Amino acid sequence: MGDTLAFLHTAQVHVQTFGSLARELAPELNVQHLVMEDLLGDARTLGVDNAGLVTRVHEAMREAAADGALVVVCTCSTIGGIAEKTATGGAFTALRIDRPMADRAVRSGPRVLIVGAVESTLDPTRSLVLSAATQAGVGIRANTLLVEDAWVHFQAGDIARYVQTLAESIRAVASASDVIVLAQASMAPVTALLGDLGIEVLSSPGLGVAHAVATLRASRTAWNLSPT
Repeated sequence: MGDTLAFLHTAQVHVQTFGSLARELAPELNVQHLVMEDLLGDARTLGVDNAGLVTRVHEAMREAAADGALVVVCTCSTIGGIAEKTATGGAFTALRIDRPMADRAVRSGPRVLIVGAVESTLDPTRSLVLSAATQAGVGIRANTLLVEDAWVHFQAGDIARYVQTLAESIRAVASASDVIVLAQASMAPVTALLGDLGIEVLSSPGLGVAHAVATLRASRTAWNLSPT
């Protein structure tokens, strides 16, 4: 179907978040979700270069597209770099949720602070930001901040404490940065607590979904498809 947008998640909580965003931006679309929590766990244990993990991520992206989605978005920043390299055979477009955020961040630098609650997400996000800077022809300094003690709260389902812990750690070091990149989609609510910093705090869900919807609409036009 030409009106289907699909998401690959590594946490069940993202289904509601991304479903709501997609409905707000494009209520005419059929939105589907595939949740595979083990992909993030294995990425943290095995590393993102593990051949078996790479194969499974690609298979998951194709599974998410199996019902006819023209665009599939991986919402996990740790495996997003793998996901967007999925061989699609032209059947769909594979996206990572955080690329639009990185593109915006490098235009707001040059001092970019990348914040994560899971260590495995920092290197992929930093690589993405540096790549975006190269493509944009700008020079940046990308630093990272790991707030490791926040993740246990997310795993326990205490999102309020997760967000508060992140916000406090970011606030303590924010003055040395021009823009802050929240590396994980789950961190998006932190932006509401840091609105007084006077610097841009970027999260991936809103920007990424907007880009995905635009990509789907462009693909639908190219295929001369009408929403059903």
